[in-house]
Amino acid sequence: MLYIVPTPVGNMEDMTFRAIRILREADVILAEDTRTSSILLHHYEIKNQLLSHHKFNEHQTAKHIVERLLAGQTIALISDAGTPGISDPGFLLVRECIRAGVEVQTLPGATAFVPALVSSGLPCDKFCFEGFLPQKKGRQKRLNELKDEKRTMIFYESPYRIVKALQQFIEIFGEERQISVCREISKVHEESVRGTLKEVLEHFTEHEPKGEFVMILGGCE
Repeated sequence: MLYIVPTPVGNMEDMTFRAIRILREADVILAEDTRTSSILLHHYEIKNQLLSHHKFNEHQTAKHIVERLLAGQTIALISDAGTPGISDPGFLLVRECIRAGVEVQTLPGATAFVPALVSSGLPCDKFCFEGFLPQKKGRQKRLNELKDEKRTMIFYESPYRIVKALQQFIEIFGEERQISVCREISKVHEESVRGTLKEVLEHFTEHEPKGEFVMILGGCE
């Protein structure tokens, strides 16, 4: 069995009882960054074998992991924060497990965009998740493709590119389009800045952006 186990995006208390049990019972835990995950596992006194599984080695390690699963081991996959596979490693391993007939179970749990979307004040009955836009090639093209998207749109962005991203959004969507920008979700300094693209850009031009960002952009009316 391969378990996909969400981990907190900020507050350690967001870990579920089931997630803790699965990680304690697993033969092996695959982690995106073993140093980051060791902090979480130490907090919950989980001492299982920890192996590195990230975007730079997942193509090489997937086959070996599937072999271990077929041999009868129980393996749990975690990422640095949130649900593996959502802008994190996970999809490739899940696909290979399904091809090999290995059962995969994904636990419900933390993922950054859901609280940001629900608390945005923008329609959340229908939405599209875009995750991280391409940094260079294809970025402008993708934004132009979304210009007439009617559903609420969700983007991830780093603090180093948030101002530039807002400027690009204004060029494509217009400065009056509504947006909610949420940072440091479930952490001490969690903040949501809501308003027009122009207003939110002014805020982050005046206040240095810090933390990881989820941008919830209103659809075309």
